[in-house]
Amino acid sequence: MMINVEINNSQDKIKINNKHKKTFKKIVEKACEIENRNSAIVSLALVEDEKIKGLNKKFRNKNESTDVLSFPMDEDIWGDIIISTDKVIDQAEEYGHSVERELSYLFTHGVLHLLGYNHKTNSTKKVMRSKEEKILKKVGLERG
Repeated sequence: MMINVEINNSQDKIKINNKHKKTFKKIVEKACEIENRNSAIVSLALVEDEKIKGLNKKFRNKNESTDVLSFPMDEDIWGDIIISTDKVIDQAEEYGHSVERELSYLFTHGVLHLLGYNHKTNSTKKVMRSKEEKILKKVGLERG
């Protein structure tokens, strides 16, 4: 299985270490298993709120910050995920779990968007949530 997760870290609120990198890779590996894929190239950019707000305006015409944006590409190069670390920190506190759990959740959420999943209706949201939890459980980060 060929898995490549490229990380572009342009923020300083969360220190990204090897444990994070291994977790991101494991998440993509589990997504591959679930989706019967044998390779993946995923790009992850970690940015501050202002940056993601600008991208959200440019690409989705929403003049507000968001937690994660995903830009799908193709079968092998799954695409780009952009995560606001400001949102990661705020949401971890809001939901009462670790920053690591929230960051991993948002990355998993982004990966599933790259694979074509969405949460536009209750039924598609249910499928996506179920896959998120399945992947996070497999990497030891289930909701606790």
